[in-house]
Amino acid sequence: MGKESAAFRELMLQVFRTRMAFRRLVQRALRKVEAGITFEMLQVLRCLGEEQGITQQVLAERIAKGKAALSNLIANLEKKKYVYRLEDASDRRNKRVYLSEEGALFYGQLRSSLDDIYASAGITVGMEKMKTLLADLKLTRDALEEI
Repeated sequence: MGKESAAFRELMLQVFRTRMAFRRLVQRALRKVEAGITFEMLQVLRCLGEEQGITQQVLAERIAKGKAALSNLIANLEKKKYVYRLEDASDRRNKRVYLSEEGALFYGQLRSSLDDIYASAGITVGMEKMKTLLADLKLTRDALEEI
């Protein structure tokens, strides 16, 4: 195995470990405020908080989940009355997902806890380092999409 191959493998491992550390941090915060939702459910709420009425396919891509897993997440969020689905007017095979009024209020309540996490992590890592890491990760993503 070449040096580039080993270095890239280590890079991807560290990206994965970083994501898992972030996931654990957010899950602890969700438990602390007794939110009653999972990290993955929070991802769905966040996406819908940014853009209402996206298709399940787009939502699955944005949170990096398969369609079956996403359907289960949405069903659980529907039971809590945080989201709802409607048929796409232009293509009845597709469903569009919306954040309910109750879901928007709930997500708004969670935002302060999440903002505290981001602020704390940002202070720890530092603004200049975050800018560099973000730029490097974007370059890496772009390179992977070209292969």
